[in-house]
Amino acid sequence: MTCFFCKGQMEEKAASFMAEVDGRIVVIKNVPSQVCRQCGEVSHSRAVALALEDMVKSATALTTEVSIASYAELAA
Repeated sequence: MTCFFCKGQMEEKAASFMAEVDGRIVVIKNVPSQVCRQCGEVSHSRAVALALEDMVKSATALTTEVSIASYAELAA
């Protein structure tokens, strides 16, 4: 697979994902990703993207301002 932006080679790698929703910050670590070796662009499969969306929705329902979790723990 090649990078959409620079056409570099993508490799399977765990990466962190961060989102800010309504003033709350959600960080999900160890997300299965494709990362460009050349520019560092990160992309996710459709299944992972849908899972991240659900995880962010769940995390923003909490009363904390910052939530940090591991993908493997939330996906289980």
